[in-house]
Amino acid sequence: MLNIYKTMNFYGLDHQYKKSKINIDSAIRSVIESSQFIMGPEIEILEKQLADYVGVKYCITVSSGTDALLIAMMSLGIGPGDEVITSPFSFISTSETIVFLGAKPVYVDIDQQTYNIDSTQIEEAITSKTKLILPVSLYGQCADFSKINLIAKKYNLPVIEDAAQSFGALHNNAKSCSLSTLGCTSFFPTKPLGCFGDGGAIFTNDFELFEIAFQIRSHGQKEKYNHVRLGVNGRLDTIQAAILLEKLKEFDNEIDLRHGVANNYYKLLNKSDEMISPLIQKNNSSVFAQYTIRFSNRDRVMKHLEKNKIPCVVHYPIPLHKQPCFESSKIKMPNAEKAAAEVLSIPIHPYLRYDEQKIISDTINEICN
Repeated sequence: MLNIYKTMNFYGLDHQYKKSKINIDSAIRSVIESSQFIMGPEIEILEKQLADYVGVKYCITVSSGTDALLIAMMSLGIGPGDEVITSPFSFISTSETIVFLGAKPVYVDIDQQTYNIDSTQIEEAITSKTKLILPVSLYGQCADFSKINLIAKKYNLPVIEDAAQSFGALHNNAKSCSLSTLGCTSFFPTKPLGCFGDGGAIFTNDFELFEIAFQIRSHGQKEKYNHVRLGVNGRLDTIQAAILLEKLKEFDNEIDLRHGVANNYYKLLNKSDEMISPLIQKNNSSVFAQYTIRFSNRDRVMKHLEKNKIPCVVHYPIPLHKQPCFESSKIKMPNAEKAAAEVLSIPIHPYLRYDEQKIISDTINEICN
């Protein structure tokens, strides 16, 4: 048991690398030998494979999930004075990119069961200044895009999915990143599909938006040294593309393995008033970027896990509207605030052994009996 505790980790990246080490090392070596470190052929190959996987016409790989959101909003012309409806319960990139462009995040509280934006509250937040709806697909599960898209169509608004945690998930049998005007994801190493550094991608079926985003990614260039718009240096490194091409081969199998771990947790963890397991909506499938449980006694559970050398993480302890840099502390988002005080993520990855899952579950059950 002590050895299991000693080797247990939260993300399992070492196990994942060892499984595909030969192919990944060969892919990296190939890029090094070619010396095409920026916009090498692997970039275009990856973009084609990612677009096919998601089921859209176009994909633009970028330097991070944050830059994916930034470039997507720049492509839509979001700027000063605009309002963007979004979730208060997410990583800071969601709001940071809005504010960076001079726009204002307008928060709509989350659904208490899925932690995604509450679609029933979106319409009342729309004003004449609203220019975009930006839902977050949190913890691996898509937001309610069926309802969100109906609202967006009624008010003639574009929708961007922040799919940093949901790449590979389904909503009504359609893939995350194919559900909106533009879909944005992250390939940060700990994401379900991650590279060995920062990376991201933008997806769309709109050729005009694709062309604009494509130009913005490389300093606004239409062709070399012909800059038709302001852009950024947002390119994905070729080495990261080569790694992602290898990891994409294992991705669907790894999603299935994540489902297996999640199902085991659901069976192994006691049903208790002190503990609420993740709820996946019937029309959704999750990639379980996190396995996030809600505890009324979170601090006590965290201390007990720490004592037993079991890693755990809080995603996210401070809602966006409470972050000091946004100076919006007067806003009240009761569901997001309650979630921030109670959620706790436990280890989940494709290579987490059943005996490790059992130890984690038994340790939690000890404190929540």
